[in-house]
Amino acid sequence: MPLLTLSNVTKRFEGVTAVERASFSVDRGEVVGFLGPNGAGKSTTMRLITQFYEPDEGEIWFDGVPLVEAGREAKRRIGYLPEDNPLYEEMLVAEYLEFVARLRELTDEERRSGLDEAVSRTGIADVYYRPIGELSKGYRQRVGLAQAILHRPDLLVLDEPTEGLDPNQRVEIRRLIGELGRERTVLLSTHVLSEAQHTCSRLLVIHRGRLAADGPVESLVADAQGTVQVAVEAEGDGIVEALKGLEGVLSVEDPQPRPGNRIAVTVTAQVGRDLRPDVFALARERGWTLYELHQEKRSLEDLFRQLTGGSEAS
Repeated sequence: MPLLTLSNVTKRFEGVTAVERASFSVDRGEVVGFLGPNGAGKSTTMRLITQFYEPDEGEIWFDGVPLVEAGREAKRRIGYLPEDNPLYEEMLVAEYLEFVARLRELTDEERRSGLDEAVSRTGIADVYYRPIGELSKGYRQRVGLAQAILHRPDLLVLDEPTEGLDPNQRVEIRRLIGELGRERTVLLSTHVLSEAQHTCSRLLVIHRGRLAADGPVESLVADAQGTVQVAVEAEGDGIVEALKGLEGVLSVEDPQPRPGNRIAVTVTAQVGRDLRPDVFALARERGWTLYELHQEKRSLEDLFRQLTGGSEAS
């Protein structure tokens, strides 16, 4: 039985549909990336799962029980880090986490062990007795993660947990998420595609409120290979027009001037066709000098652009 199941879930706000008939399941022990353009419905879906909103249609099940019936018991087993990471800046970190522990109704023993583990795992011991208002963005995110894992939840919902962090801080938070994913189920929203590719075992892509793709990272990237792309850099006349005339070519994009009479372009062709011999033969026929000719590997970015029509990731 999956830990979390959404069945035809729809949510509207003043007549605008934010999520439309979303259906997916998340098994125990999965780290699932949740991707989509700005305004696609990711945060709304996460707020439905964490009971900040209720669906207008459809149903959400948590561990085999409808979420509307599970109520507070489900909340006890879910940890949530919202995108804006709301914190009480006037509190010390210690005071804030003690406050969260009381809200979670943890016993004294659960509180002590939960605090020790959360502080250790998020690396906030050095700022434990400092006011939250004095902390850097990185440490604030760590405090937000600490409150989310304090009660040892079965499901951890993280909405843009590395937003605003520098590259070193992103690596540390990504490492922590990877460790947490070995012990519990994680649903992670991020706009950093490489982060999702390296952290998650499975991806959900949402576009305009609808689920556009669902599957293992490797399988989805492989599915994006409906075309092949060849990078060409050459010196000569009429390069773009001649490349467009090759059999199987769908487009010639992004012409970039280079020193002299050189130009760099990306040639997109039908899958299964290797354009490189044809380009080489064309260059020899036209008297071009080739500086670069290689077939590019497809990526998660290609998949994202293919599914969302080139919208920015978020």
